[in-house]
Amino acid sequence: MRFKRISKAVAIGATAALALSACAASTGTTDSSSGNAEGGGNGGEIRVVEVNAFSSFNDNTAKGNVDINSKIAYTTQSQFNYIDNDLKIQKNEKFGKYETLSEDPLTVKYTINEGVKWSDGEPVNADDMLLAWAIQSGHFDDATLDPDTGEVKSGTTYFDYAGDTSGLGLTDVPEVGDDNRSITLKYSKPYADWETAFGMMGAAHVVAKKSGLTTEELSKLITSTPKGDPENPAKPNAKLKKVADFWNTGFDTKSLPSDKSLYLSDGPFIVDKIVPNQSMTLVRNKDYNWGPEPKVDSIVVRYIGEAPAQVQALKNGEVDIIAPQASADTLEQLDALGDQVVVEKGDQLSYDHLDLNYTGVFKDKNVREAFMKTVPRQQIVDTIIKKLKPDAKPLDSQLFVPANDGYAESAKNNGSANYQEADIPAAKKLLDGKTPTVRLMYNKDNPNRSDAYSLIAASAKKAGFKVVDGGLGASEWGGALGTGTYDATIFGWISSGVGVTGVPQIFGTGSASNFNKFSSKEADSLMDELIVTTDPAKQTELQIKIDKLIWDSDYGLPLFQSVGVDAYSSDVEGVKYMSNQTGVWWNFWDWNLKK
Repeated sequence: MRFKRISKAVAIGATAALALSACAASTGTTDSSSGNAEGGGNGGEIRVVEVNAFSSFNDNTAKGNVDINSKIAYTTQSQFNYIDNDLKIQKNEKFGKYETLSEDPLTVKYTINEGVKWSDGEPVNADDMLLAWAIQSGHFDDATLDPDTGEVKSGTTYFDYAGDTSGLGLTDVPEVGDDNRSITLKYSKPYADWETAFGMMGAAHVVAKKSGLTTEELSKLITSTPKGDPENPAKPNAKLKKVADFWNTGFDTKSLPSDKSLYLSDGPFIVDKIVPNQSMTLVRNKDYNWGPEPKVDSIVVRYIGEAPAQVQALKNGEVDIIAPQASADTLEQLDALGDQVVVEKGDQLSYDHLDLNYTGVFKDKNVREAFMKTVPRQQIVDTIIKKLKPDAKPLDSQLFVPANDGYAESAKNNGSANYQEADIPAAKKLLDGKTPTVRLMYNKDNPNRSDAYSLIAASAKKAGFKVVDGGLGASEWGGALGTGTYDATIFGWISSGVGVTGVPQIFGTGSASNFNKFSSKEADSLMDELIVTTDPAKQTELQIKIDKLIWDSDYGLPLFQSVGVDAYSSDVEGVKYMSNQTGVWWNFWDWNLKK
């Protein structure tokens, strides 16, 4: 085995949209004889494994925002830029250009190049960008939220966008130009993450048709509908609600739709086949030339949750690339394969955590604190992470990892010192004789999450808690988040490593990704300031304050920063380690089969 240790420091910070972390189909055969002149490669097929099963062609909703969905979108949906494995933003000027027209007020123009089109032949243009802006800006929302529960009290929230809307919410209706190929955004305040703020969100002509509109009618609806005002909420706009309702759920599927418009591509690959909960096949988009061009003709994605099964599939030559659950056993199994594989290991921009709902049994702050007191964080780290990373410790921040400048200061002052080891006597004292029942949800197909559940449940029982096993399968747990069907959950967030907007995405009152309904006016105010702060030192200062407020509210507990392991066949080249949510997929266009 050729082993590469990736020692680069990584930082969680945040991203435009953090993704939920993952932590026996026909795969076809490799045929390198077909060639691939356009991409400069040898053609053929690469077979890659993912832990979670595909569930939606819209990875931008709170439900669809699972890592596998995002990776498929990355191969089939073009964007103005991407992030490389040095965590640097790289522009894709073959797709389109964005330029800053003014610093004060901040004004940014986006232009899509001529010839860029969807796989049904329709052009990618300003109609698509207007829809994307409407989704990401929250411009039409006029909902007022209950500060205690985060639930809507009055008004309407239209699009169930997984990311944070506060950035593009600083812009007004875009100006359309260049024969319907450009939009210009003008910000009312400086915005820290402006370069990653705007992204394409799908085909407007499809959303329009499914909502009973023409594309022109949809764009007019977006440009003419008044901005939402929570102080004076209007009656829900029926047409806009129909558009949003379709976008929110219309692309969710575990199988290949008979309607091809539901999985259009303007990227390097097109989805060709799906075996539900088993595999997906992607084939080259023959028209694509507006970005990095792939070197292979097809990619088969197999869903295998168990690490030993992934390693066995790699050993048998059934797959070419895996990113299995990191464990000492996994590394030993890979080591036994010798020079047959290349293995890379490094820190991830991902952390596992336990979140407690602010409703139900945990509405009582004392009960939340008591449950947190029972969590054996050090034992969890020793059991799951220590063999992989001997110096691993419990993660003591909700916003930083140890590589961040603000981590040490935040950990020193945020209250995490009170939760290093389980303290059963303190938990019993807080419960004062109560024996609360807690339903704990997690991905039961993820060995690390199963181990963490077992350790937490056994420890909590000692204090009087009755813990109910709410484990769900790999294709189910993501969709269950935020549904109120559990009291606590173990899962992971994984970041792009760029920007700060992931903070309000998770912790902002009413955010679609704020699954446990945390709400703090003081934290919201600090987050509003954070997104318009461009000085990194000031950003760190604000995040330290936010981190403490989260801990003070008995939100739950970060458990550990994840370690990543990638392994691939020695017959494959071009794979490079990536610490963020894109993983090995970040440069899939470089994957190639050696001759």
